[in-house]
Amino acid sequence: MLPICLLLAAGCLPGSLSQEARTGEPRKPFFERVRRLEEQFRRFQEVTLRHLQGIAGNYNISYNIDTRFRHLAAQHDTVTAALNASHAALQEDLGPMKTWMKKLQKRTKKLASKLSSLAGSLGDSRKQSSGERLQQSALLSNLTLQTAGHTAELAALRASSNTLQSQLESLQEASRSQGTQMEVLEQRLKHMLHKEALASGHQKLATAQELNQTPQDKQPEAGGSQGPGVKLKAKRRQRKKTLAQQLLAQAANRGLQSSLARGSQTPGPETPTMPEPQAARPPPRSTTQISYEPLWPPAPENLGTLCNVGSMLLFPNASTENFAAFGQAFRTGLHELSACGWGSTPARSLGTILSYATEENDNKLVLHGRNTAPPGAIHFVIGDPAFRELPVGRLLDGRWHHVCVIWSSLQGKFWFYVDRRLAALGSRFQEGYEIPPGGSLILGQEQDVVGGGFDPSEAFVGRLAGFAIWDRALTPGEVSSIVTGKGLPRGVILSLADVSSLNGWVQKVNCTCLEHCV
Repeated sequence: MLPICLLLAAGCLPGSLSQEARTGEPRKPFFERVRRLEEQFRRFQEVTLRHLQGIAGNYNISYNIDTRFRHLAAQHDTVTAALNASHAALQEDLGPMKTWMKKLQKRTKKLASKLSSLAGSLGDSRKQSSGERLQQSALLSNLTLQTAGHTAELAALRASSNTLQSQLESLQEASRSQGTQMEVLEQRLKHMLHKEALASGHQKLATAQELNQTPQDKQPEAGGSQGPGVKLKAKRRQRKKTLAQQLLAQAANRGLQSSLARGSQTPGPETPTMPEPQAARPPPRSTTQISYEPLWPPAPENLGTLCNVGSMLLFPNASTENFAAFGQAFRTGLHELSACGWGSTPARSLGTILSYATEENDNKLVLHGRNTAPPGAIHFVIGDPAFRELPVGRLLDGRWHHVCVIWSSLQGKFWFYVDRRLAALGSRFQEGYEIPPGGSLILGQEQDVVGGGFDPSEAFVGRLAGFAIWDRALTPGEVSSIVTGKGLPRGVILSLADVSSLNGWVQKVNCTCLEHCV
């Protein structure tokens, strides 16, 4: 409104000034001043117009700037919404990637720790191999000495056999001479018997002739006295025959004894003494002791008599939902451990039987198997990265087998029994280590995090019966008593009766005897 008033004033002022100039011409100095004022006013008007035009132009520019600003604000909102949507989608995509990245980092750490442990075990094995070479050289020298001793014994046995052979030949010669003497005696005996037969024949003939005679001067009594004389002669002949046979037998015995005496007194090489049996002689002492695998009795075929099982868990397939969890695992730290149970699997690999994880380490105690690993072995892990490989090839036939894993921190040793046979053992394994309490114990899966992080390739498929854990190292006799059905040893801290939850398709079957666990 102000610019408009200024324009009107500028238009009216020149007219009034011209009228005053015409009326008062004599006043020229005044009009000069008025002209100067008019010129100044014109210049002021021009300056004002230019100023007003600049203001109007600036107003139009500011209006256009507001419009553009609003347009830019709308575009900014659109871009912001698009960025938010893309950020949300990116976060959704990054979530699984972060999870896999964490798993990959954990597995990388595991692999690195396993590589370091393998490097350490390789160094230990090299040291052990050098020591074993020394032991083998000492053993070889001992075996050489034993071989020399056995060679000497064989030479003595050969000399003894030669002496026995010569004695046997002398006995055979004596027996032949004795046979000759027996033939001579038989000929003599036959000759004597022949003579006696001839004599008896002559006597019978004379008797018959006497009987055929008809005596005239003979009395009846004489005929009656003839019978006893004949009988007496027959008895004498029988007595002579018996006496001859006895003499022949005694002569034969005497000849045999004399031949034996001559054979034993036959001069020859010195007869060595017979070596003692191998079991009677004490074994030679050597500088090294070699342990051989004991010949354990075979596994029982009649499994129906094993009635110390209690219950069984069935894991039907390799799903990550199939596992059994214990409500409260270990209440105190463990320096010794024994885990035993019956198992059967139709799969080509055993899978993970148990996994114990804590917030500090998800592999505090694991019997870890995987279908991509060699099928005939699993890893016995205590305090990752320390582990040992256990042979389980005989367990993959679909039948029931008893498995027992024993570890002692006090000795740094472990024992692995399959059907009460010692399948593996080792030393320098986590000596002085303690399995901490308060973790999560799961059967059938391997934990990458506490209570989860399962992988179907590591799942156990099959049946698990009579599973129990002790806080001490069982003896071989106690392991054998479990397998033969004599009951569980004392000190069980966990069993299948302590399982608090069954997940997925895992089923629990109450079966006292193993033959009923189907």
